[in-house]
Amino acid sequence: MRETDSSKKHRIYTMSFAGVYPHYITKAEKKRRTKAEVDEIIRWLMGYSQKELEVLLKDQTDIETFVTKAPQLNPSRALIKGIICGVRVEDIEDPVMQGVRYLDKLIDELAKGRPMQKILRKE
Repeated sequence: MRETDSSKKHRIYTMSFAGVYPHYITKAEKKRRTKAEVDEIIRWLMGYSQKELEVLLKDQTDIETFVTKAPQLNPSRALIKGIICGVRVEDIEDPVMQGVRYLDKLIDELAKGRPMQKILRKE
């Protein structure tokens, strides 16, 4: 997944993170997981505080900015492996797309009932 023309971005980059966020919550809640767990995953992966996350949602921050301006990408994100949307997350070259897919993968793990300790790569 490599962009050859830097002026042509994937459409997901311009979408508001606030537009995608409710889908993460819904996916989690359908499997008896919580919004708090979704927020914990986002904070762990991106390094945002809860307050910063709430501001980003309120301000309708686009996904590209959400990923590129993340205060502290978790170094353990490299331990996230597997396939999401038909692509191995560890093989995605574009750092923005990889950040998006890492988050998608973690939310999938949450929805599948994986313990938070394992989702956050603490074990």
